[in-house]
Amino acid sequence: MSKTHSGNFFEDFSLGQTLVHATPRTVSEADQSLYIALTGDRHLVASSRPAAHALGFRDRPLDDLLAFHLAFGKTVNDISLNAVANLGYADVRFLKPVYPGDTLSAESTVIGLKENSTGKSGVVWVRSTALNQNGEEVLTWIRWVMVHKRDASHPAPTPVVPELPTYVKPERLSLPSGLDCRDFETRLTGGPWLWDDYAAGERIDHPAGMTLDESDHTFATRLYQNNARLHFDAHMMAGSPFKQRLVYGGHVISVCRALSFEGLENALLIVAINAGQHANPTLAGDTLYARSEVIETWALPGRDDVGALRLRLVGLKNMRPEDLAEVMVEVEGRQKHHPNVVLDLDYTVLMPRGSPA
Repeated sequence: MSKTHSGNFFEDFSLGQTLVHATPRTVSEADQSLYIALTGDRHLVASSRPAAHALGFRDRPLDDLLAFHLAFGKTVNDISLNAVANLGYADVRFLKPVYPGDTLSAESTVIGLKENSTGKSGVVWVRSTALNQNGEEVLTWIRWVMVHKRDASHPAPTPVVPELPTYVKPERLSLPSGLDCRDFETRLTGGPWLWDDYAAGERIDHPAGMTLDESDHTFATRLYQNNARLHFDAHMMAGSPFKQRLVYGGHVISVCRALSFEGLENALLIVAINAGQHANPTLAGDTLYARSEVIETWALPGRDDVGALRLRLVGLKNMRPEDLAEVMVEVEGRQKHHPNVVLDLDYTVLMPRGSPA
């Protein structure tokens, strides 16, 4: 019997199956520094310890997306090592801050299965949860991934497609314990606009772009211990339709979030990812740009210091956002994402309320 692990194929999954993922990861200040080096992210809470203390945190927490990628990376070996593609996210909730010194572990439960019509692959839906060293849930998310079959003749399971929420409702958002934005100083971010200054339907074309290097996206994926072959194995990917390795979608999310800083400087924390699609592949050498749209503004019960913005983050490759007429275009009678759109992410952030200081 082979002592190596070749990953799970579609027929290895069963409804209700629970997978406990290796290996627990103790996170550090160095992880946060490397994340900033790879993305250029400037969001305040994960950048400044004094600012984090002033807002009620016990320390400077890790960036929300860094915590997500580290937890997500734990699941790859069991869920998506043999993936054709990661198809989407839903009901992603950030439950507690992750601090340097915390140890993250993860487990997943299979909540849906459906074989594709070709019989060569199928879609697996999982609910994953990340826990800290105290057994407290810090993150939970649903994702669905298309996975190769080992044996095309293996009988298809009874299809089960889970019903997913379209977004995380305001009453299900988890605010960090002790968060206090009453004395927030906008000079710390350089952006004057607070929650009260945004309106549903507003669009922001962020001005900066970032070209992705081979070394950066490889380093980022290693940082997250994400061992999916399509991000690392150039020899294997040379025989694929893309002819080269794909950039990990999480790195695309992080870069686009970093690029969205201008115009959303005071979007301090991500509390939910409602839905997300990697609409088209991203490759090394592509230049990413970002556009944000305000979907909804939510006043939070009992809070006059902070509100929530539900945002749509659109990531573009090799096209400036002001040059994109429509995110969706008609192709052969069907609505599809514009070929330059690589990310379509619906997410929710917390932002201080009040008049600009």
